[in-house]
Order: sequence, then C-alpha cells, then structure tokens
Amino acid sequence: FEPNMVLGRSNKLFLRFSDKILCYSENLKNFPNKFKRKIKIIEPLVRKDFYKNPANKRNNKTFNLLILGGSQGASIFDKNIKDTIIEISKNYQLKIFQQTNFENLEELKNFYSNKNIPNHIFDYKKNLYDLIIDSDLCLTRAGASSLSELVFLKVPFIAIPLPSAKDNHQHENAIFYEKKGCCWVIDQKDFNKEKLSKILNDILDNKNEYLRKKNNMEKFNYQNSWNNINEKIIKIINEN
Repeated sequence: FEPNMVLGRSNKLFLRFSDKILCYSENLKNFPNKFKRKIKIIEPLVRKDFYKNPANKRNNKTFNLLILGGSQGASIFDKNIKDTIIEISKNYQLKIFQQTNFENLEELKNFYSNKNIPNHIFDYKKNLYDLIIDSDLCLTRAGASSLSELVFLKVPFIAIPLPSAKDNHQHENAIFYEKKGCCWVIDQKDFNKEKLSKILNDILDNKNEYLRKKNNMEKFNYQNSWNNINEKIIKIINEN
C-alpha cells in the first residue's frame, strides 16, 4: 500500500516481490515502469470512524480555522500566522484550532485569548476527527493521511508541504489534490504573512472558489464509502 504520490523507499525495495500495490494514482513518482501492471487504484483511505459519521458540525457564527503544523513543522506556522489572524479578526469572526509544540501551548493560547479570539490550542490529539468536522478551512502540512481525511470530510485546505520530507513526497501529495481542485498550495519558501493574508482574505471576501473546492471534494469522494472500499480491496486481493 502506497498512500503517497511518491513511491516510498521500503515499497520500492519490496515491489519486485509483491503481486499488487494499492495506490491512489497511476502516476507515482519514482515508480519503475516494469512494475506498473501491479498498480491497483483505490479511493483514499481514512479510519473507520470517518466513514461511520461524516457529520457537519460547523455553525455559521464563526469561521473556524484549523492549523496543523505537525511535530516537525509547527514553529514556522506559529511565527507567520499569529499576526495574520489578528488582522483578519478585525473584519471576520474567527475561531482558531491550532497545533503547536508543547512549550508554546500557554503562550499561544494567551496570545489569542488576550485578543478575544476563541481558540483551542493543542500539541497532540489522538483523534482529530472532531476538530476537522468543526472546521471550515485547514492550514496544514501534506501528509497523505491528513489530506485524505480533510478531503473526505470536505474541508478545503491550504497546504504548505514540509520541504525536508523524503523525496519531496509531501509536495507531490499536495499537487495531487490541487489538480483535483481541492486545495491551495504554498511552497514553504514563499510562505509569509503577506501571502497567507491575501489567500485568507480572498477566501473570506469571495466564497466562490472556496465553495468550488468543497464541491470538487464531494465529487472526488462520491464512491468512497466503507462498504465500497472494503468490497474493492477484497476483490483486488482475490483476483488472479
């Protein structure tokens, strides 16, 4: 199973011994042409609880922004986001869910609270499901699982891929969904307060592009149900 848009090094090592490899696309980077016949396409996988109840908990009183920096990259998000949030909160009612390093928890929480911006600041959360379904937009790295979950729950996102990720796989993951019309992508070298502020203001001022991305996610997921994905995987395993 390869959930990324770049063939992982372990999968590449064992590919010659495998009969099939489950992927989300036929166009994986670094995939040997001689083994392309082994690719079997499935819909992006999420955990079972996502299939059970993909309910929409969002309300219209606030615009809820989820910020997922990840364990390796939260600091750059902390640095470039705070001032932008403050500026935008002057015109829009925001609520912030933000992942940060443990050392920054109290400082970031106090920063938003002192500015009267509702917030939930955390360093680790075993199940992000509740926060995702309560979010309108996500600012995130581009790990395969995170992006699959956001798309499945129809939460448009701004992806800032981690540039140090092996074989630049996070960039390729983000581009895959950008081509599907589900997200915006910013290279980390271009990620600054001005760039972020422009995108967020464009989204909040004119919801047309935002709603198009939600609609594209709906189309992308129309066959992605618990029963369908199980039947498809079982069929792939059993076929000769």
